[in-house]
Amino acid sequence: MLRVVVLVSGGGTNLQAIIDRVESGLIHDTKIVGVISNNKNAYALERAKAHGIDQVCVSPKDYETREIFNDELLKTVRSFSPDLIVLAGFLVVIPPAMIQEYKNRMINIHPSLIPAFCGKGFYGLKVHEAALKRGVKVVGATVHFVDEGTDTGPIILQKAVEVEQGDTPESLQLRVMQQAEWKILPEAIDLFARGRIQVVDGKAVIHK
Repeated sequence: MLRVVVLVSGGGTNLQAIIDRVESGLIHDTKIVGVISNNKNAYALERAKAHGIDQVCVSPKDYETREIFNDELLKTVRSFSPDLIVLAGFLVVIPPAMIQEYKNRMINIHPSLIPAFCGKGFYGLKVHEAALKRGVKVVGATVHFVDEGTDTGPIILQKAVEVEQGDTPESLQLRVMQQAEWKILPEAIDLFARGRIQVVDGKAVIHK
């Protein structure tokens, strides 16, 4: 049984997509053992509670220094003994010690086709605003392993979404979530659960 901890800052729509797939059996042999948020008002915590999943808030605001917060976050993650950590809209810089401890066992969903519109400052609506401003015709989402850089880890899955005439950042964001994020994030977890992902020479390889 794959033990998964999900880290999330906001509404938790990606978390819900994972919960639904786990409960339906589309993600094989997997249990979400905990949900951690840096925001005590995150609706994601309510989603977890509604499905009987342990939930906890670890906020930087509650600690004197970032170092103390980083230690507490890592301690909280460890308490769940996860096999895989999923960042599903977690807007906090991951402590280096945590990245090292969970190397190739921590994945993130990003709302663009990396390497486009990624890196520092590109998150949430900002990604879609930048895409529309640039006039691209195709956007999408990427699931990747987390490394020390920002959105630079090995890419696991990507899915393209067409930009439509009249799109706003909000409409594009919703369509990217519906057509890409909510599909490839659960799929990546399932691949991991079935031992089908391997990192070779810095690239993620999916075995059939």
